[in-house]
Amino acid sequence: MLRMIAKRLLGALPNVLGVIVVTFLMTRALPGDPAAYFAGPAATQEAIEQIRKSLGLDRSVAHQFGYYLKDLGRGDLGSSLSTGQPVLTELRQRLPASLELTLCGLAFALAFAIPLGVLAATRPGSGIDHLCRALATAGVSLPTFFTGLLLAYVFYFLLGVAPAPVGRIDVAYSAPPAVTGLFLLDSLIARDLELFLACAKQLVLPSVTLGLFVMAPLMRMTRASMLGVLSSDFIRTARASGLSRTTVLWRYAFRNALLPVVTTLGMVFSFLLGSNVLVEKVFAWPGIGSYVIEALVASDYAPVQGFVLAMAMIYVALNLAIDILYGVIDPRTGFEG
Repeated sequence: MLRMIAKRLLGALPNVLGVIVVTFLMTRALPGDPAAYFAGPAATQEAIEQIRKSLGLDRSVAHQFGYYLKDLGRGDLGSSLSTGQPVLTELRQRLPASLELTLCGLAFALAFAIPLGVLAATRPGSGIDHLCRALATAGVSLPTFFTGLLLAYVFYFLLGVAPAPVGRIDVAYSAPPAVTGLFLLDSLIARDLELFLACAKQLVLPSVTLGLFVMAPLMRMTRASMLGVLSSDFIRTARASGLSRTTVLWRYAFRNALLPVVTTLGMVFSFLLGSNVLVEKVFAWPGIGSYVIEALVASDYAPVQGFVLAMAMIYVALNLAIDILYGVIDPRTGFEG
């Protein structure tokens, strides 16, 4: 197993290096001048050139890239020109917020997508099958920002049963002592049940918004995978052997249908973590998505480069976790496969 992990990490190094190079070149190719942005519209050309020189933007791209690699080797991702804070510090503060939102959205999606997908596969053409198709179509068709605004309008503005979309915690509460950065876990560690419930309430609407979007591909993949497994010869043999329907369905069919679902789950998770900026904007969620969008508007290179590098590292770790999970679900795949 350790050999497999080392092999996967070594194989991911060229991808990470490619991400570093491409991100650096892309940020320099984007329109906009950070020196002109921070100098202001009334600044003279001399003032803009002075700021550009102080930022090192007057050097060649190769020279800038060399300095960037040197700082990266020391673990320094640079500083944000917008906030004046180190990018690593900003990412460390904001990444847990995005992770918590993404994980809760996935948990909501899994709680409904997998059971509904299994039911649709075991009852093709039934009402539950048509319901799953309708939910999947709606989840794919509706943009996340529209769903978020609709949920906030109905449940907060009209019905008043949801808290105000003002971020991770209501203004009447203070954040729990930082241990993991995840407010739900930190409030439980602090043994503050009231704070835990307050944080959970703030997570409901944004998590449902993300979950509805994620539920569609997971439900479709679960249904398709289960249909394929249920028509296999070994399932017919298991039924002919007199095994109960529950044993055949969950012990044999469901376990063999999990591998493509896990693959889809990994793809969806990495996609959501990097693209939930619209949900963060709707619910004033202080995550990394809104952070990098603000940096892009300001042509602030360091946060964008740090964000893409962090996403690449998370994606590598996620693929490694999926490879290990494959071996747990189906030992025939093996850890050395």
